[in-house]
Amino acid sequence: MSQPQPVAVTVNLAAAVEQLEQASANREPCPPVADLVGVGDIDAAYEVQKRITERRVAAGARIVGRKIGLTSKAVQAQIGVDRPDFGVLFDDMRFEGGDEIPFTRLLQPKAEAEVAFLLGRDILDADDPAAIRAAVLLAFPALEIVDSRIANWRIGITDTVADNASSGVFVIGGEGVPLDRAEPAEVRMTMRRNGEIVSQGTGRDCLDDPLNALAWLAHTAIGVGAPLRAGDIVLSGALGPMVTVMPGDIFEAEIVPLGTISARFSKKDGGNA
Repeated sequence: MSQPQPVAVTVNLAAAVEQLEQASANREPCPPVADLVGVGDIDAAYEVQKRITERRVAAGARIVGRKIGLTSKAVQAQIGVDRPDFGVLFDDMRFEGGDEIPFTRLLQPKAEAEVAFLLGRDILDADDPAAIRAAVLLAFPALEIVDSRIANWRIGITDTVADNASSGVFVIGGEGVPLDRAEPAEVRMTMRRNGEIVSQGTGRDCLDDPLNALAWLAHTAIGVGAPLRAGDIVLSGALGPMVTVMPGDIFEAEIVPLGTISARFSKKDGGNA
């Protein structure tokens, strides 16, 4: 059987890159890109993500860490996929607790609460649980605001991977807690939108332990030749269902014993919430 011509693959991947980039630039969601990268071709989808990342870095963006997506069974069911993925965190994606997030920056945002890790060491051995744990300097409560360039969140696994794991922005804050004072698997999360409880879960809802998610990411990162490094922020994945964000919303997530984090969004016209 003859092999596909490399040129055809390159054209498809380039088209996927342009489609996602145009959606971001025009603030207008686009059709799925799975038909361009292949419905099940994860490697091709990560190549699209890599090319978009390289463009952003060339334009001056700085990588500050990684995010793990699709670790919660509830979120997998919401999206319709059955495996984790990862994306890149850029410096301009980070907000501090209490900051107002411009809603106009986002397309179809959804909020999820999770544990964020700040690494104090490189992770070069992902097969040693003790090394994974020892690499964590501090754990924080975090809100990730996921977003999709794909219209109506009509995504499969290759769509979300190509689209930087459906990344938007994230909020972390506080002083952080060392792991000798908190067990990530045992944390308890309650997320409120405008004062009403909208999502709950525990550390067990993130691959049975957020440290398992970190180990998965570390192993995957080593495999692609970009291991996790000291100073990286890692968003380990949702602890419960994600919730749609509307203009003017205020979200607050309490993750016991890590603390509480909040995010507020401007009105869509850019005015104060």
